[in-house]
Amino acid sequence: MTSADDLRSLPADFVWGTATSAYQIEGAVAEGGRSPSIWDTFSHTPGRIDADDNGDVACDHYHRWREDLALMRELGTDAYRFSVAWPRVVPGADGVVNAEGLAFYDRLVDGLCEAGITPHLTLYHWDLPQAQQDRGGWPERATAERFAEYAAVVGEKLGDRVKDWCTLNEPLCSAWIGHLEGRMAPGLTDLAAAVRASYHLHLGHGLATQALRATVPGARVGIVNNLSPIVPASDRPEDIEAARRADGHTNRWWLDPVFGRGYPQDMLDLYGVELPVREGDLELIGAPLDWLGVNFYFRQVVEADPAGPAPYARQVPVEGAPTTYMDWEVHAQSLEDILLRVTREYGPERLYVTENGSAYVDTVAPDGSVSDPERTRYLEEHLAACARAVAGGAPLAGYFAWSLLDNFEWAYGYDKRFGLVHVDYATQKRTVKGSGRRYAELIAGHRGRGRKAA
Repeated sequence: MTSADDLRSLPADFVWGTATSAYQIEGAVAEGGRSPSIWDTFSHTPGRIDADDNGDVACDHYHRWREDLALMRELGTDAYRFSVAWPRVVPGADGVVNAEGLAFYDRLVDGLCEAGITPHLTLYHWDLPQAQQDRGGWPERATAERFAEYAAVVGEKLGDRVKDWCTLNEPLCSAWIGHLEGRMAPGLTDLAAAVRASYHLHLGHGLATQALRATVPGARVGIVNNLSPIVPASDRPEDIEAARRADGHTNRWWLDPVFGRGYPQDMLDLYGVELPVREGDLELIGAPLDWLGVNFYFRQVVEADPAGPAPYARQVPVEGAPTTYMDWEVHAQSLEDILLRVTREYGPERLYVTENGSAYVDTVAPDGSVSDPERTRYLEEHLAACARAVAGGAPLAGYFAWSLLDNFEWAYGYDKRFGLVHVDYATQKRTVKGSGRRYAELIAGHRGRGRKAA
């Protein structure tokens, strides 16, 4: 069992948080002036989501945010990573601001500040307004420009209290899974559109960073990427080369540009799609970050797949390895590995683990409790990996558990539960799971150790 001593290398001011996203928890999709997003459209398309679930109600956080804030206090977390819904703030393609939607986040931020919980705000967690998609979406440059305008609106309203800003969450998913694989909104399978979308997501990050720094004094701006160590399934040359391509597709394509290196040439050659670069774009995209967020869930063991989509590599299961309910391998060492690799190769000023968590089948006991020892063990092992990474030189400043609540898990619907807090979707009753209580113990133990050291 991981103890406070096992986490002793974490800095005294280490940030302990939880994370959510707007479409996954808010519900109230037609309230307060919010317009449909691409995920409303996608989730209401038959066959796209397991059990034909959707985010119309989700966790009803729009109405229950005060209750959820009390849960954060119960866990003892000192930070909350949440996203703002673009279609709630700027619902249409005309740029008109919805004051009622913006006021929701104003109240939420006030509540966090009053509770002593630092807001970490994500501007984009995949919920593009459908009105923007109808004008071409992320494959078009105009979407990046509209995103920067939206960023400025949110910055002007909340920047007096919010200093920690994320532009994009996991742009890989928006571009590759949403435009190349078709398993996420908007559900396209078009390599050229996917590559253009990836570029304009990066451009949107650069323009939004510029807008935030012009609007919010002292803004600390970063981007969040989901990263995975890539391992060849065998020593066959074709699998080793497949791992190189998969690393470019999953990691280097998303890291190189935001660290001022431009796009990796081997991947440009592989995709064969010309990027719509204009003068000054790469400098905007590569403007220095205040921090980099790493979302980590699994490593990838891959073999060559010449018949598949780019990067022509297929992830394969590891025989005998423990897995979550998502069939994702549990391999905490890989979190340490990716944090140290990013530190070594890119030299970020500051790192956060912005998402890390696991889905298991949860059962509510007759007494109403939820025991989840597998998730608890997963949490402990990955926090220990974070501590080892810090000992190895990674500038890791915080950890955000995914997720505060069970929620709408995108194409998987409501069957896959990641929360530290169980949600009964029929009644919206919240119950802190055993993993949540263990997280609270680890936080308290780390703080107690810091007080003793002082």
